[in-house]
Amino acid sequence: MKFGLFGGARVSGAVVAGTTGGMSGDSLGLAAYIDYVLLAEELGFSNVFMVEHHFTGGGQVSSSLGLLTYLAARTSRIRLGTAVIVLPWHNPALLAESVATLDLLSGGRFDFGVGKGYKPQEFEGFSMNPAEAPERFEETLSFLRKALSSSDRFSHEGKFWTFRDVVIEPRPVQMPHPPIWLAANSDASIRRAAREGCSMLLDQVSPIDQILERIAIYRDEQRRAGVELPGQIGVTRGMHIVDTEVARREMIEHYALLLDKGRVFKFSGVEGAEGRRRYVESDAPLIGSPDQLILPLRRLADGGADLILLADMSGSTTGLRSFAREVMPAFNPRTALVDVA
Repeated sequence: MKFGLFGGARVSGAVVAGTTGGMSGDSLGLAAYIDYVLLAEELGFSNVFMVEHHFTGGGQVSSSLGLLTYLAARTSRIRLGTAVIVLPWHNPALLAESVATLDLLSGGRFDFGVGKGYKPQEFEGFSMNPAEAPERFEETLSFLRKALSSSDRFSHEGKFWTFRDVVIEPRPVQMPHPPIWLAANSDASIRRAAREGCSMLLDQVSPIDQILERIAIYRDEQRRAGVELPGQIGVTRGMHIVDTEVARREMIEHYALLLDKGRVFKFSGVEGAEGRRRYVESDAPLIGSPDQLILPLRRLADGGADLILLADMSGSTTGLRSFAREVMPAFNPRTALVDVA
């Protein structure tokens, strides 16, 4: 099992209005975030997946592809992913060109995570009806698959977009196109990801038993569909290293508040106070001492998770080093050879 990062950056360390006590989930300053990713690569982390959000008012770096393109020039091994690009908001041809350029500049290290979007205020900001999101998603994804895998000119006429006699340049390195990762939650979306040979991104708030059930559905559908190249399964977990049980409880409650503010509990089906309570009492938070983190990670590894994406809301380099030094070697002994002092 591999480990990566999940989150994003802000242009300053300001806390988003309405959050309490400390930094929000992706509020590292931009320069500090870049250094954080560079350190992660040095420590042996395999991936970084960046979120896309807009109109937060908190200095959010919303252009995930732009920042990942910069990181492509600063890194050499870590894979660069989106979690996720919200397809309904983007011009498909311009998006395809940006994706192909990033894949080329990174030497084929791009992972293309896509989704429909879920925050009403973002759709409102784009003057877009959220009810159109599923159809926009399907049309854009279909266009992207064709555009990124074809070297010939083609035309597209859909409900929302029309392109005549176009060819996408440059060509991506990865063929037929960069790996597509689908954010999945429902039985239908999980089975769809499996049938279409996509990798799958699972949320950070569902308890482990539910995550394992979704992994089993995904692998079962792959077998039924006869998929020859099984995709990967990525599971996001809120992560924080603490020394005491009191600090652990306080940090879990803090994460619950931030996740509720970001409407992340939508993926568990229960928001607000009840969603926070369930999260605090569940085994979803990867928060505690290094020894306490190994058991839940072992369950995820044994259940078929390929990649754990850590959402460390403190952005602590100390926590990152501690995780690499004391947790990762339990799953990949080679990481013990990395100097994490």
